[in-house]
Amino acid sequence: MLSQRARYALKALVHLSRVPEGQTVQIAALAEREQIPRKFLEVILVELKRHGLVESVRGKHGGYRLARPPAMITYGDVVRVTDGPLALVPCVSRTAYRRCDDCQDEESCAIRRVMAEVRDETSRVLDATTLADVN
Repeated sequence: MLSQRARYALKALVHLSRVPEGQTVQIAALAEREQIPRKFLEVILVELKRHGLVESVRGKHGGYRLARPPAMITYGDVVRVTDGPLALVPCVSRTAYRRCDDCQDEESCAIRRVMAEVRDETSRVLDATTLADVN
């Protein structure tokens, strides 16, 4: 399930993707327009900045803006930053693989096979959808 953190991050980034290039949006305005608690948004934006998805500008006309063009930021990027790996079980994760404690044979595990398909399809959709696609 998509976390509230991921939902807010996506809402904020979609909003920033609609701002003319070079302009910024202040946190207070973004929080109000998108109905996101300001303190929570601040934490999210710091995390997104650390991962190179947004950048901040200081000063009178400061605020946040996308660090890359909207067509270069996918929903998959955002979900991975906010929620971690897309895999529902650790044994099919591409970035955080871990053998399941109760698994006796990964090769014949029916659960693993289906969860790998779920991961692949989820990844396919999220990685093919950019912020530019939703504008």
